Formats: sequence, C-alpha cells, structure tokens
Amino acid sequence: MSDSRMTGGYGAGSGGASPGEGTRAVRAGLPEPVKHEPTLPGPVFAAHFHLPGDPTGPYTYGRDENPTWTLLERAIGELEAPGQDGVETLVFPSGMAAISSVLFSQLRAGDVAVLPNDGYQALPLVRAQLEAYGIEVRTAPTRGDAQLDLLDGARLLWIETPSNPGLDVCDVRRLAKAAHTRGALVAVDNTLATPLGQRPLELGADFTVASGTKQLTGHGDILLGYVAGHDAEAMAAVRRWRKIAGAITGPMEAWLAHRSIATLQLRVDRQNATALALAQALRERPEVTGLRYPGLPDDPSHKIASQQMRRYGCVVSFTLPSRVRADRFLDALRLVDDATSFGGVRSTAERRGRWGGDAVPEGFVRFSVGVEDPADLVADVLRALDESAG
Repeated sequence: MSDSRMTGGYGAGSGGASPGEGTRAVRAGLPEPVKHEPTLPGPVFAAHFHLPGDPTGPYTYGRDENPTWTLLERAIGELEAPGQDGVETLVFPSGMAAISSVLFSQLRAGDVAVLPNDGYQALPLVRAQLEAYGIEVRTAPTRGDAQLDLLDGARLLWIETPSNPGLDVCDVRRLAKAAHTRGALVAVDNTLATPLGQRPLELGADFTVASGTKQLTGHGDILLGYVAGHDAEAMAAVRRWRKIAGAITGPMEAWLAHRSIATLQLRVDRQNATALALAQALRERPEVTGLRYPGLPDDPSHKIASQQMRRYGCVVSFTLPSRVRADRFLDALRLVDDATSFGGVRSTAERRGRWGGDAVPEGFVRFSVGVEDPADLVADVLRALDESAG
C-alpha cells in the first residue's frame, strides 16, 4: 500500500462540515476510496517490506510500522482529538502495554510520579516496578481531586477517571492546570469513558491512554491499548519505548479493532442508556448499598462528571450484603456472564473482591452493561436479586 493511499479523510460528500459522532466512528481512519479496493483494507501481515536503497518512507520493518496500525491509529486519533492538528496516536497489544509505555518512557530515577490509589488493580504492580527503578511514587484517591496535594516536585500525574472499579470522578481541567503549573506532565486513563464519553486532551492532558480491549472495540475478543498525545517529543519517547520493548499489535487484532470502532457510537449510546436504567432500578432495592453510576443525578461524581463527560459509561457498581449473597446473585443471572473486564456487547458482572487488590467489600459487584434489550436485562437482574435472597 503506497503512502498516497493512506491520506484518509471522510471522502466526497462531507462538505467540510464537522461530522457527528456516529459518522465519525463509521468513517474514522478510512483511506481515500480506490476503485475495486475494499473500503477498509484487510490486515497487512509483513515482517519486512521492499526497501531498496536508503531506508526512507513509512514502512521499513514490521516492529516499527504497519499499514494496518496506521489506519487504526488515525481512527482512534480522530475520535480522541477531532479537529486537532498535531495529535499522534500509537497502538499497543494491551492496555497495560500502553500504560507502561508512558510511565517508563517519561520517568527516570529520581523523578516523582503521582498515581491514584483507587485505580486499576495492576497499578500497585506498576508502582513496585517504578520504585525498583528509583522513582518516587505518591498516591491519593480520585475523589475530591486529592492528588492536588501531592504535585509539588512531580514529573508525571496519572489520572484515572472514572476510577475502576469505584467510579469516582475528578476534575481533569483543575488537576491538569495545577500539574502544568508545577512542571508535571499529565496522563489520563480514558478506558471507562471512551473517546465518546470524554476527551482528556481537550481537558488539558498531555496523554490520553486506554485499554481498547474494553468498550472501544466492545466484543471481548481482542486485547488492545493506545496512547494519544500532542507533544511531539513526548510521543517520540513513547514510540521509542514501543520499539525497544517490542510491544506491538498484531495486524489481525488491529484490523478487528478498526472494524469494531464503526459501531462504537451505537453500542455506547445503548449501553449508557441501559446502565442508567439499571442503576435507577437498583436504587429501589433495599439489599443494594453503595450504588455508583456517574449518570445518576444524586451520585457523588455526577456534578463534575456532567461538566467534563458527554456520556457516563457502561459500568454500574454496587454492594450486596455478603460474599455469599453476591455469589448467589451472580449464579442466578441468565443474561449476564460471570467474567472480568467490561465494555462488551454481552453484559458481564463479577464479585470484584475475588481478585484481591481492590479496597472493596466482599459483596461488591462490578456490572458491565451490554447491548441486550434494556427491559430484558433489568428484569434478569431484579429476578436474580429476588432468587438470591433465600
């Protein structure tokens, strides 16, 4: 595929107007149309490329670049930063690979990193590795912008909002401004929100990072991660880390991810609406405590979430009276798989405490809403709550 074929764009008929989110998702990253060619070219499987003479051009070796990555990276960039020039996106084989690329490319011995203490359960492992490299790690909760108090002398602030699994939200604009005043970079884990829920780069972040395994691709069949940023030097360091670590995405996974993004807006809107309906139904159940969903008007996170998010996500969390009750509830569900991860078209739920590492009660349930008919899903949950009461 020649470089001229990779120019992208929405094609004839867009009229130069800013497209809606559904249109953007369907058209994101597609090359200019060529007669008799597929609209989304198939995956390019190549360890090397024809390269006579000097090594110039976009594709030289399969660890560095691949045309299938290029299209996917452009697609994600158009969702994370529509209309913004100079934003670069890099894909990785998992969300943790993307997280690691930012942390380990930007920090060195003697630096200070500020992380949430209520984020994704792999972050304690990351903290231990950072400290082994001589990097000081400070942690604070997401709620109440508590990380503000730890920024003096920091090199990097890591934000996860909404937090996983507690669904707390912090003020990205406020934190980013304070961090930049102190000379720190800001990275935001955007996994739970997706680019259709919030755009961290527009809120002041230097990096937006996510696991594309979740709602972005939405079918529970591939692992993927990405980093997007607008600082050329910082992104060059991320790219260099990808090359050194060899943390590269398979072309088939990249192609499947790009194909799946076309339905992102349809899936997200359905899942968000059903998540709100489920949260409202759970609010009426006396055995349910600690109910969290940022879309609920009385949720502790709703005020700030409504100021920086356009959609509130597909995850609802709540606590049942005991571990036994939560396990019985999960066993009683018929339309919901007992599985980890979230964001897929099929609803999943799990008792999060079974993994350890999360500061949650034994009866805490993280529920990921799929695209089933809302009435069917809510009815299944309420029935399972009734059956598990005995």
